[in-house]
Amino acid sequence: MDLKVIDHATCTFCGCVCDDIQLHADDTRIHKAKGACVLGKAWFLNHTTERHYPAALIDGKEATVEEAIQVAADLLYEADMPLVYGMSNTTCEAQRECVAMADLLGGLLDSHTSL
Repeated sequence: MDLKVIDHATCTFCGCVCDDIQLHADDTRIHKAKGACVLGKAWFLNHTTERHYPAALIDGKEATVEEAIQVAADLLYEADMPLVYGMSNTTCEAQRECVAMADLLGGLLDSHTSL
C-alpha cells in the first residue's frame, strides 16, 4: 500500500499545537503519526473519512444538519447564560467563531484546560 507522507502536520488536540508531525496516510485514514505524543497519536490515528455515525442527532434520533442547527440556535437563544466549552479538537478559525458566539449571546467561554 502506498502511503502519502505529510510533513509538518499540526496537531490541535491540546493547547501545544505541535507542528512538527509527519503523517503517513492513504485515502481513508492516517496510519502513522511520527513525532506526535501519545495524545496526538491517538487523535490522528482515530480519525478516518469513513462515516460511522449520522451527520446529526436530535434527542438521540437521526436528523438533518439543518434541523440540528435550528434546534441548537433555539436552545442558545432561550438560554440565560450559555456555556461555550471545549474546542480542543477545532481549528483556530472555529475557535474564533466560538468566541464571537459566546460574546454575542452574553455567555461564558471555557476551554478543556479548566479541568
